[in-house]
Amino acid sequence: MAVAGSDPNRFTRSLFDGLGRRYDRLAEVLSFGQNGRWRTEAIRRVLGPGSVPPPSAAGSRPDRSPIFLDVASGTAGIALELRAKGDGGVIGIDLTEAMLRRGAANVRAAGAEAAVQLLVGRAEQLPFPDGSFDGLTFSYLLRYVADPAATLEELTRVVRPGGRVASLEFGVPPNRFWRFWWWLYTRFVLPAAGMVTGGAEWYRVGRFLGPNISEHYRRYPVEWTVTAWETAGLVDVGLRRMSLGGGLVMWGRKAGG
Repeated sequence: MAVAGSDPNRFTRSLFDGLGRRYDRLAEVLSFGQNGRWRTEAIRRVLGPGSVPPPSAAGSRPDRSPIFLDVASGTAGIALELRAKGDGGVIGIDLTEAMLRRGAANVRAAGAEAAVQLLVGRAEQLPFPDGSFDGLTFSYLLRYVADPAATLEELTRVVRPGGRVASLEFGVPPNRFWRFWWWLYTRFVLPAAGMVTGGAEWYRVGRFLGPNISEHYRRYPVEWTVTAWETAGLVDVGLRRMSLGGGLVMWGRKAGG
């Protein structure tokens, strides 16, 4: 099941508009409790060596704190964890206003309003100059855009040379045995769990998710995605399959730094 229609942005908004209040809890259900682990791994990768500007020749700290961009920020889970583990500011951007309203409430609850800013915007057309950010994260994004390769180029554009990029996404287990159980979980358990814990709106997401993931990787296998990262201008691209392959964390560094 692909992102339907000629306007994937409109479809994505319709899918997630009513989910903000329950998203954080239900994201764990949809990922079989693994979303937090995947998120932490992605943040570790973007905060790796080369993620912040180097010190000056005198050995002092840079004249500014690093700034990170979190794309498809949703309820600001990654943005807040990135702020807590990093040293600088974070801008989160997402297409769905309802998700960002929940994200803003989470930011206020964490007392992080001075460090985390949330904006409405499209990953395919970011409202920032070239090289604006010292690092960038994105999550569960490429299945919801019309042109993943062009979107990766746009994400890379706003990162400074040498800055790091990391992502997390659902995956399909490569092992046939685990892939069978993954297929059963995504086709039957997810819709039922969504209905029980989140009602009709989450039933719709649960029913959509498994076929959408399968079709995405039929069209854009992991090997294709690695090449697309490299074509976009990222080097030292790596990946880690997590939770028997149900999660995929990728990372790279913008060339030139």
